[in-house]
Amino acid sequence: MSCSQPLIDAFQRRISYLRLSVTDRCDLRCTYCMPERMTFLPKKDVLSLEELHRLGLAFIERGINKIRLTGGEPLVRRDVIELVKALGRRLGHGLDELTLTTNGTRLAEFAQPLFEAGVRRVNVSLDTMDGQQFETLSRRDQLGDVLGGITEAKRAGLQVKINTVALKGLNESEIPFLVEWAGTHGHDMTLIEVMPLGEVDGERVDHYLPLPAVRDELSQRFTLTDIADNTGGPARYVRVEETGGRLGFITPLTNNFCATCNRIRVTATGQLYACLGGAEKVDLRAALRSDAPDADLAAALDEAMRIKPERHHFAISEGAAPAQPRHMSVTGG
Repeated sequence: MSCSQPLIDAFQRRISYLRLSVTDRCDLRCTYCMPERMTFLPKKDVLSLEELHRLGLAFIERGINKIRLTGGEPLVRRDVIELVKALGRRLGHGLDELTLTTNGTRLAEFAQPLFEAGVRRVNVSLDTMDGQQFETLSRRDQLGDVLGGITEAKRAGLQVKINTVALKGLNESEIPFLVEWAGTHGHDMTLIEVMPLGEVDGERVDHYLPLPAVRDELSQRFTLTDIADNTGGPARYVRVEETGGRLGFITPLTNNFCATCNRIRVTATGQLYACLGGAEKVDLRAALRSDAPDADLAAALDEAMRIKPERHHFAISEGAAPAQPRHMSVTGG
């Protein structure tokens, strides 16, 4: 198969969106994501910035037109802005959008360099605006840093989307306030159901909050109008008429969205996971470091298309093992 042929899986889905993790490390320890004493990858196992760049270029040649840099927390990776600049040079030349997901703790420092490198939109994970609750959820007292980062991002010209994991008994009562705050400040917002990936301290099912119920509650306070907007991911959007804001719902548990999946994920070690909820993977690091990297990388991408499953099979219940043992920070958010 030609190394420049588009990525199309066995179900005839065109794959155009890459989530590329630059690190599994994070400066927060969010309770639903990882344990307090998280074991991170040895640095020798992580792809170099040059290797990550080479992968990005290879994917663009195969029809990937949107790249989201993820982690862990991508902005804790040393010199990551050099990778952003290098990939940014392909904007308008095969790449339509370069963006990233961040927890916001270092966004104030990087907002202007990101904009100058071609980034125009960032997702910021924010589950609460209550300082004590933030510290409980993230095990760190850094809400001020995150809010300051959002302010600087807006000042730099970046569009900010707020990502909020809906957590029963934790931020459940705060969701209407967050929706109103995001909308009135000009930020899109997406609510996300908790995903059963990796072992954490405690039971995720205790805090699982189905989003259809959340939407019903929000409908008692706001006028929510379905809209057909698509930002390239799995969110289904509504317009909040009272604020003019756009609100998305990502529902991996209550409303499977796999039929239109256009995404693949690559970990910081170069493992391509064809599905977030599956174990199917190919080793791109081995291909990159082989004696015939171009041919081996092309073959690996072809294999990824062959093994990409039709859908994930997430479920959540008391005492059940995670859908996959790897943490979200390892896979790439």
